[in-house]
Amino acid sequence: MILADKIVKLRKQMGWSQEELAEKMNISRQSVSKWESANSIPDLNRIIKLAEIFDVTTDYLLKDDVEVPAPMSESAETGTIKVSLEQALDYVEQKLDVASLITKGVILCVCSVVPLFFFLALAETGRLNMSGAVASVLGIVSILVMISIGISFFIRTNEYQKSFDLIEEQPFELEYGVYSVFEEKLKNLRPSYNLRLSIGIFIFIFSFVPLMVASMFFNGPGVTLMMLIVLLFIISLGIYIISPVSAKFDAFNNVLKEGNAKSAKSERTKRAEKLAAFYWPLLVAIYLGWSLWTMNWGVTWIVWPVGGVLFAALVGLIELLEKES
Repeated sequence: MILADKIVKLRKQMGWSQEELAEKMNISRQSVSKWESANSIPDLNRIIKLAEIFDVTTDYLLKDDVEVPAPMSESAETGTIKVSLEQALDYVEQKLDVASLITKGVILCVCSVVPLFFFLALAETGRLNMSGAVASVLGIVSILVMISIGISFFIRTNEYQKSFDLIEEQPFELEYGVYSVFEEKLKNLRPSYNLRLSIGIFIFIFSFVPLMVASMFFNGPGVTLMMLIVLLFIISLGIYIISPVSAKFDAFNNVLKEGNAKSAKSERTKRAEKLAAFYWPLLVAIYLGWSLWTMNWGVTWIVWPVGGVLFAALVGLIELLEKES
């Protein structure tokens, strides 16, 4: 197979048009057309660039008798697992499924106190003739139910762990063409990732504004409780915006970290998950205990923003201790 035919074959395998290949090579479409029609031959620098883009060796491009493309990143290690394009795409899809389950669980846990605040607001305003004791009981039952459902979503993520081991726990190398495909996907995702991350962070910062405005211009615990509900809904919106795109971004990076699955980032994530499994149930217990002891629900809500900041501080402290050790 001559060079012209190989360029056509590789370009079509990548799903690119002549214009797209020309853009990656920083040349005109006419130049690509001449290469593929054998009317001209790329110079040595262009050959090297083609080999990098297509992830093949220059020998494959230059030698007519070499019919099978060999990846430039071919590992000298024996026993290294090969990951195909189909396996890599399946990994990304499953990571998105897990992110969806985690997002649902987190939002349920964050919003678990919303019914309690709502019932207490009804009791404070005297609507439905609901007493404070009845509102507290209904709210606590709602908290337990929503947290139980949220935990069930977290537990379901274990079903996917075995399928993640190939990418996240073992050295591997990508089959021919897979690296280029995912590099392109990551490049296309990055603007969307940056935008949604910026929007999510803005939402988290803005979430306290309604509560502060209500505290400044309106009096009464009922208004405060309703603004707390708005705050939790805004935080949940931020989580919903950030979580899926972050999971996709991390999945692409995990695939591209060929042969280096056990990264420092994945180890940090695992440590944070272990801390969260103990920390957040404990925080719920502290909140319920303090609230039931004092019956001052309009004050005890402060546990949640303080707890969130403290969790971030604990994660940072763990990382500091790990680095020192």
